[in-house]
Amino acid sequence: MKPHYNVLVVGGGTGGIMTAAQLRRKDKKLSIAIVEPNTSHFYQPAWTLVGAGAFKFADTKRDEKKLIPPGVDWIKDYVTSFDPESDKVTTKSNGNISYDTMIVSAGIQMDIDAMPGLREALKTDKVCSNYIDPEKTFRILKEFKGGNAVFTQPATPIRCGGAPQKIMYLAEEFFEKSGVREKTNVVFATPGTVIFGTKVFADELNRILKKKRVNFKPFYKPISIDSAKQEITFQYVKPETKRTGADLDQTVNEKLTGDNLVTMHYDMLHLAPPQSAPEFIKQSPFAHQEGPNKGWMNVDIHTLQHPHFKNVFGLGDSAALPTAKTGAAIRKQAPIVVENVMRILQSLPLSEKVYEGYSSCPIVTGYGKMLLCEFKYDNVRDSDPILSKLVDTTKERWSMWVLKKYGLPWLYWNMMMKGRM
Repeated sequence: MKPHYNVLVVGGGTGGIMTAAQLRRKDKKLSIAIVEPNTSHFYQPAWTLVGAGAFKFADTKRDEKKLIPPGVDWIKDYVTSFDPESDKVTTKSNGNISYDTMIVSAGIQMDIDAMPGLREALKTDKVCSNYIDPEKTFRILKEFKGGNAVFTQPATPIRCGGAPQKIMYLAEEFFEKSGVREKTNVVFATPGTVIFGTKVFADELNRILKKKRVNFKPFYKPISIDSAKQEITFQYVKPETKRTGADLDQTVNEKLTGDNLVTMHYDMLHLAPPQSAPEFIKQSPFAHQEGPNKGWMNVDIHTLQHPHFKNVFGLGDSAALPTAKTGAAIRKQAPIVVENVMRILQSLPLSEKVYEGYSSCPIVTGYGKMLLCEFKYDNVRDSDPILSKLVDTTKERWSMWVLKKYGLPWLYWNMMMKGRM
């Protein structure tokens, strides 16, 4: 470890390692360090498949030290505070480190206690989350004997917004194979207004929901869980709409338990927990102080530069960007950050290349089927022009399943993590 670096990278996840690796490929003379306390690195996009028994959890894990790019220092420590006025950070064990430029890719945290009853519910054998323990999800699927299988997600931003519905599609097919589907109500409840934001993909997903007989419930915001009663309560958030007893879904035994509060029994429950930026980001001078992005890192949505501290850039899940928080998004963000960091170090204007909000959500719709949803800011479709000529990516495809299970993990470990794409 040195006291000063040309580039200090905070976070050794996807964004941190990608940017460090790409910078080293551009200029091996740069002094670069990654501050990251964790010793294990996970390919979390495969956790959906782990939760359905289609991928080994052990194959999603690598040693962090093996992924740190050659020539980059790994500072195995926590950042405790930032001092951008003095171009330095303070770490828990190694004191102060100064920098010429800094890249913040601090990821996202599971905010378990933001939903009353969730922490207790996760200790039971009826409630699971691929975001926390995908192997438990598969155990619960195998033990499920019928009833209400409820899948939901919070109103907070979450990592990979499509993941809560992916496991629902796989579970529905698993129940079919295990012989319990006919005595099962599959429910997908979301605070959102639609199943997917980009219409062409939503059309296909709505067709799949109908085919699979999924009870789709938009405007359902989960607010609490009573694990003793096996009940989850939702706030119905459709504007200017009041739920009454006559509106309730008797198929799943809904109850009105308050003003626009709907309670539902579950025999199994899978959910994405509420999520937020890490505490040290929330408390930093880089975070939005007010408004809907409060606590998330403030960056220009096209250049990824902080608006006040011009030698600081942010990318990945902790950045306040109006697009999905995915590894695919980071793959498009990293080259912009790398180019702009190089220019700052050379006292040049920022690059004319900008990030347009690209993200991709590979939505697994069953065993052997996947829909590749690619889009950019404002939910505009942004499918790869070459791939789209070969495959209709607006439909679920076996070829996309092969990409998800085999192609994308290989690309991640061998290309993205080595700064080659």
